[in-house]
Amino acid sequence: MRTASVSALSAALVLLGSTAMAQEAWWSGDWYVKLGGAGFVAPRFQGDNSYILQGKPLISVGKGDEDVRFISRNDNTSFSLYDNRMIRLGVTGKILLPRDGDTSNDLKGLKPVEWGGELGGFAEVYPTDWMRFRTEIRQGIRSHDGVVGDLAADAFYDVTPTVRVSAGPRLSFATEGYMDAYYGVNAKESAKSGLSKYNPDGGLQSTGIGGAVNWKATEQLETSLFAEYTRLLGPVADSSLVKERGSRDQFMIGVSATYKFNFKIP
Repeated sequence: MRTASVSALSAALVLLGSTAMAQEAWWSGDWYVKLGGAGFVAPRFQGDNSYILQGKPLISVGKGDEDVRFISRNDNTSFSLYDNRMIRLGVTGKILLPRDGDTSNDLKGLKPVEWGGELGGFAEVYPTDWMRFRTEIRQGIRSHDGVVGDLAADAFYDVTPTVRVSAGPRLSFATEGYMDAYYGVNAKESAKSGLSKYNPDGGLQSTGIGGAVNWKATEQLETSLFAEYTRLLGPVADSSLVKERGSRDQFMIGVSATYKFNFKIP
């Protein structure tokens, strides 16, 4: 499945108020916009066994004085509502691109997945200065009517003031509405596609591990090298789409770069 979400390196819209700012509008002050892109080699869709070079834009907007301790490329676009340095809570969203026979010949005969998105909330916990736990729960909109959840733990270490390495495990689950949209094969689709009929339940979707090396080349320019391995589980791994035409093992490697532009709103 291809996504056009704002990635980890471009992740969070954070609006933090304070007593000192109580007399002025929340939008006043210093802001920034980060613009960039990522290029990576990954499966044509989640569960496929053929790989192509892909790309996506990276866009981030935030307050100039915010201090997000850690961002992962897996984080979706986020809007922080509460942050006390140890716990961070807010809303998050993800854009989903369409998936159909033009994505891969393996999908011909299956019902297309329309473009849409997911909207929900996130929670982050920092038990130490070098570890972050994050979970996202999102409701599908238009592309599917299921609920998707992602859990991740990342350990991070600043090798130098400008170079940070990070890595950690990931786990994902989804309800039946999501599984059916992306991995279900009804009788009509089976006849058209040649795939075996399959009616999935909800459950675990995948587990894996990811890592990255981030380099802050200048105050404005940030770059990253990242890689991930994902093992499909449960209803996804049992799908005829994955069993007969794909693979449970998914790999990705890529690079990204963003440039920061500062501006002020009166």
